[in-house]
Amino acid sequence: MMNWDQLLSSVRFGQESLESHQQSSRTEFQRDYDRLIFSPSFRRLQNKTQVFPLPGAVFVHNRLTHSLEVASVGRSLATAVCISLKEKYAGQTWIDKLESLDDIVAAACLAHDMGNPPFGHSGERAIISFFREGEGRRFQEMVTAQQWTDLTHFDGNANAFRLLTHKYIGHREGGFALTYSTLASIIKYPYASTFAGHKPKFGYFHSETEAFYRLVDRLGLEPIKVQGELPLSVDGVPLHNISGEEIFPHQAPQRFARYPLCFLVEAADDICYQIMDIEDAHNLKLLSTAETQELLLGFFDGEQRERIERGLKYVPDINEQIGYLRSRVIGTLVYECTQAFLLHEEEILQGTFQKPLINCVSEVPARAYAHCSEVAFSRIYNSSDVVDIEVAGYQIITTLLDKMINAVLNPDRAYSRLLLDRIPLQYETRVEGVYPRIMAVLDYISGMTDVYALDLYRKIFGMSLPSL
Repeated sequence: MMNWDQLLSSVRFGQESLESHQQSSRTEFQRDYDRLIFSPSFRRLQNKTQVFPLPGAVFVHNRLTHSLEVASVGRSLATAVCISLKEKYAGQTWIDKLESLDDIVAAACLAHDMGNPPFGHSGERAIISFFREGEGRRFQEMVTAQQWTDLTHFDGNANAFRLLTHKYIGHREGGFALTYSTLASIIKYPYASTFAGHKPKFGYFHSETEAFYRLVDRLGLEPIKVQGELPLSVDGVPLHNISGEEIFPHQAPQRFARYPLCFLVEAADDICYQIMDIEDAHNLKLLSTAETQELLLGFFDGEQRERIERGLKYVPDINEQIGYLRSRVIGTLVYECTQAFLLHEEEILQGTFQKPLINCVSEVPARAYAHCSEVAFSRIYNSSDVVDIEVAGYQIITTLLDKMINAVLNPDRAYSRLLLDRIPLQYETRVEGVYPRIMAVLDYISGMTDVYALDLYRKIFGMSLPSL
């Protein structure tokens, strides 16, 4: 069974032997938050599609504004959980560690989408399609079975873990060198791509296997399933735990329970994307004011709904009305998800609870949330603007993948040298092996903004030239 004392670790990944001697009022988890906020990778989220095309005359959410809102909601969830857990565990020697729950969750919320490629989720699908059914199929015989599964199940969650932990050329050991607790909070699917099945959902790439097991060992994550032979080495190099000992099958099952705070990060994301997509759709006039109001009022019934409806009469501006309803809905879902976490906390620590918290809310908000999901899929995600960005993104990303992977695998060709000059030196395009070079290309392309990817695509085809 997992325990909070071990789970809440301020040790930094890649800097385990170092002690901080800096005098500061900030905790290590607050440093995580600040480190992410000021990073170029986070800033680039401002030009990455959330759902609707960017930019536009009407404000809609991008990946950056979405992540900031998720961090705000995540902090509220963690603060409420902290209050109750401190009462439950009063007298424990480690109880002060709980004070950092809000900082850990907020930092993880900032990072949760940093591994997503340009053009929203269509970017992920484009990468997967390239390897499964496109030009990328020719690389299957050049990599191992597990490496191929990584490529054909490409997932933004696993890519975020790589981005945050991988030592790129010129970077320090441990990547962002975040605390173990913050890193664990972003891993929604704590298993390798070989266990993903038909869905592109997994927690880490083959290249980050050892990093993942170091995290498991440090935090004491609970094993939930053992299946078959275990990956005891990465490219022939044995895996080791934090004590330096080799990992053996009985010590390292391949599937683990989620890190508990990951449930709060997921809940914050579920709350924000669903409700904010509805608000964006209203701003873009995909949904009428009456439809939007009814969707949001559906989260309430009885006297509470009547009270909210009366309150709307004092807000004459339509957009302010929608904003007021949105805030009430988020407040309700924060309360509901907090109660769900506390109710199932012991199951979460045992590793036997695996449902999203949003699936555990009470009947009225659950029904309203499901209705919002139905409307989103029928009226928002299939709208012409959203489909158009997906079509364009698919073409851009698959083309860039084809050109860039061909270049890194054939670096001595004249055209390859021109393309390779575009790739920043931090990416390991000259490393030995086909899989590491493909991963370097994925690092480069997934880190692009929508605008950068489009501009590079135009340059490759001669549609955009510098001024002469």
